[in-house]
Amino acid sequence: MKSQIPKIIIAMSGGIDSSVSAALLKKQGFTVIGVFMRLISSDSFRKSEKQAKKIAEILKIPFLVLDLRKEFKKRVIDYFIKELKLGRTPNPCVVCNKEIKFGLLLKEAKKRGVDFIATGHYAKKQKTKNKKQKNTSQKLKVIYKLLKAEDKNKDQSYFLGTLNQRQLKYLLFPLGNYTKSEVKKMAKDFGIEKLTRPESRDICFIKTTINDFLKKRVKQKPGKIIDTDKKIIGSHQGLVFYTIGQRKGIGIGAGKPYYVLDKDIKKNLLIVTKNEKDLYRKELTVKNVNWISGKPAKLPIKVKAKIRYRHKMAEAILSQNTKQKSQKYKSKHKNFKNLKVVFKNPQRAITPGQLVVFYQGQELLASGIIQ
Repeated sequence: MKSQIPKIIIAMSGGIDSSVSAALLKKQGFTVIGVFMRLISSDSFRKSEKQAKKIAEILKIPFLVLDLRKEFKKRVIDYFIKELKLGRTPNPCVVCNKEIKFGLLLKEAKKRGVDFIATGHYAKKQKTKNKKQKNTSQKLKVIYKLLKAEDKNKDQSYFLGTLNQRQLKYLLFPLGNYTKSEVKKMAKDFGIEKLTRPESRDICFIKTTINDFLKKRVKQKPGKIIDTDKKIIGSHQGLVFYTIGQRKGIGIGAGKPYYVLDKDIKKNLLIVTKNEKDLYRKELTVKNVNWISGKPAKLPIKVKAKIRYRHKMAEAILSQNTKQKSQKYKSKHKNFKNLKVVFKNPQRAITPGQLVVFYQGQELLASGIIQ
């Protein structure tokens, strides 16, 4: 007979957030299993694994290690490099969440008969009844909403924008109702404050700089740098080393700084401007739109959009992209997976490849990839 006490796998990184999440879940009476995902071979990852194991021992919970290095390289690192080669700027953390944490880890949890998986993300999940509507294939009895965290400065719902109902059903975010300062206090109370590793703000698989990482893996293809008047003003190392809005490291000697405005992949041209105002745009198109509820909203719709994690949310209208020559319907609601976003005010450095997310109030409605 299956135990009535829910069994939860908590993804542990050795950091304060996942460690406190594990401690909270155990305190609440759940059967908790700590899992460390081995994603790359590095000294920092080995140290994090030891830290996570030590914390699990203190909390007296079972500890497992999943070796996902092969899958991580294929699904995250190789994807990251491929997108950069195509002139886009992907967010590897978003891809890792989708493919690894809430893909492979969730699959592993189900194989082990686990009820839920939990992470240290600052976000909230809300369970609501599904309203019956005509002409819909939606059969879910409940809808799981993804909401912003209590701590708005630490809110990480942006990184969870690719989640769907099948995944959200099994996910828990123990820190959603807490602030970072409260989490630090709890870490001290649980006796694990000094054991947790410092927070990492960099891409986990890049040891030094992105350029150093790419130079070892991508063949450099030098080309010309032109300004907005199509005048050749310099040469670049390879388009893969630059991103929209970049100011430093372009390699143009001038009194006034230049900014990367665009990239012409076919002609291998880096387009720059001295006028920062040129970086501002009022519109973007978005592909691969993921509606968290599984049911597209009726368009057009007013939203607040965020084009990067630390970018300020901006008022916008989300609508069908009528310029698309041929579009496939996503559902009987006739909402497309390729949409247009028109901002109330121009936004700086809208970057192809980045995730854009759409909110209404505290709820994250949908996300997509900027084209």
